[in-house]
Amino acid sequence: MTWYEEEVVRVEKEFSELTYEPETVFYGSSSFTLWTSLYDDFAELKPVNLGFGGSTLAACSWFFDRLLAPVTSAKTIIIYAGDNDLGDGRDPAEVCLFYRQLIAQIRQSFGNVPVFFISVKPSLQRWEIIDRIKLTNTLIREEIGKDAFQHFIDIYPSMVNYQGYPRKSLFEPDGLHLSRDGYALWRKIILENLNASVRSEELLKAP
Repeated sequence: MTWYEEEVVRVEKEFSELTYEPETVFYGSSSFTLWTSLYDDFAELKPVNLGFGGSTLAACSWFFDRLLAPVTSAKTIIIYAGDNDLGDGRDPAEVCLFYRQLIAQIRQSFGNVPVFFISVKPSLQRWEIIDRIKLTNTLIREEIGKDAFQHFIDIYPSMVNYQGYPRKSLFEPDGLHLSRDGYALWRKIILENLNASVRSEELLKAP
């Protein structure tokens, strides 16, 4: 995991320089790291971007104590990772195991804080492993269904065309990272899911 060190140090520095106590944590891979408008897009949620380039779910678990655990003010955690695990050749069941490990760490440090997992995206560059991507999403979705405080944000259907193939406009020329349109779509879907969760909690609390 030493190859992540420079990125991890960068994230630690960015967190230390925040002028407010963050409430919404974005934790994961380069889909967050490269989201240059994230702080503006979610300003009302008091966000902190803990994405580090190239990270896997395994790396997110490995660096938990350094990156996520110190955000003691967190009220919501949003995760995007797993994409790179699969790109490195890991099996979907193994990726799901790393997700379970990360959730166990979150529960130990943050109790029942709401956790939102963004489904692994379909991408042009990794189309040859699309079946593994789909299976990973299925396994993690099933895992999430066991915990009322976990939520699955399914971005997959909105990122493919009527033929089921990734929409090119949502990606940069590399066919892997998101374009401006891609981030606009993610922002919309994430906010819809967060708002739906809040409404559900309010209904549960109603007399």
